Amino acid sequence: MTLAHERVPETTPELVPLRVVDSDVHPVPRRGELVQYIPEPLRSSYFLSHRVGDTILYDAPDYAHSLAMRVDTFPADGEFPGSDPELAFRQLILDAGSDIAILEPTVKAARLPEATSALATGINHWLANHWLDPRNNWHQRWRGSICVAIDDPVAALREIEFWAGHDYMAQILIKAEPRPSWGDPKYDPIWAAATKHDLVVSCHLSRGAFETMPMPPVGFPSYNHDFMVTYSLLAANQIMSLIFDGVFDRHPALRIVFVEHAFTWILPLMWRMDAIYARRGSFTGIKRKPSDYVKEHIRFTTQPLDYPEDKTELTRAFEWMEADKILLYSSDYPHWTFDDPRWLVKHLPPAAREKVMCRNGIETYHLPDMVPALQGQRRVVF
Repeated sequence: MTLAHERVPETTPELVPLRVVDSDVHPVPRRGELVQYIPEPLRSSYFLSHRVGDTILYDAPDYAHSLAMRVDTFPADGEFPGSDPELAFRQLILDAGSDIAILEPTVKAARLPEATSALATGINHWLANHWLDPRNNWHQRWRGSICVAIDDPVAALREIEFWAGHDYMAQILIKAEPRPSWGDPKYDPIWAAATKHDLVVSCHLSRGAFETMPMPPVGFPSYNHDFMVTYSLLAANQIMSLIFDGVFDRHPALRIVFVEHAFTWILPLMWRMDAIYARRGSFTGIKRKPSDYVKEHIRFTTQPLDYPEDKTELTRAFEWMEADKILLYSSDYPHWTFDDPRWLVKHLPPAAREKVMCRNGIETYHLPDMVPALQGQRRVVF
């Protein structure tokens, strides 16, 4: 049997317009595949002596059977969903019709920042060797993330500098949980490195060690569904810190993407921040309305898409928040919450569809406008 990665075109392939950029896809190492890339001494002293990353901490309708993943994403060899680049290529690119996928591996926050940094280093080398290599990225549809531990700025900077020149690393990937908030000057070297290399910084929600989980002002919630809502609150607080602590004034080229934190809440937050700025502008120390910073510097992914029963209300919200400027399509593959691009596009205002599904992704990740045509790919129609 001839595998897809062995199909090398004999002539220059036909180019077609890029139609869909998927900004949230989760590759996962096969069992035993990652440990060789985690640097010592943390590999032996921490990761080989702890059961790290063995549990799924969230629920799903089919949790017991599928471990919160799409039931059809398990490889035939029984490995974890997201561990087979060939299967992911077939389901995401050929069947669902995405043209380029931004790969965002999970880096669980450890109790020790240096352990989180070691895990990020291992993940980066694993991703480069098992997904972005010529064998598995023969089609050039995968783009990777430089994973860093934001609470270890020195190690994060070292990781960014090491990987920034890689042809297929498209962004820097961080988590929002570590304290203090992002407006603290301790993070400035990370923002400076991102702008130096013209890389967007994406923040994906996470659950790591208990001590690193986001805590609302009133303490830890009682239930998992409470906890899931707090991700949006966490993102809201980081956005306020970025704006009011002057990060975007200090780093005017910085770009931030919030992945899986939802987004409909940004509209009332912009209204509230602008109202405070109108009354206390001279005291804030910032140069523009907060909503202007959001629209210029911040992006959100579409998954999860929260919407009311009356879809016209969602349409109005899209228009008010200028969704065509701030949204990036995402699928969340291979999770059970997967949003097919052909389903998602129907929920967008027609005028925003091209921007959200591809143009914003092209601009955010510096992607090509055209991609080689693939035999058997189902193209998405706007």
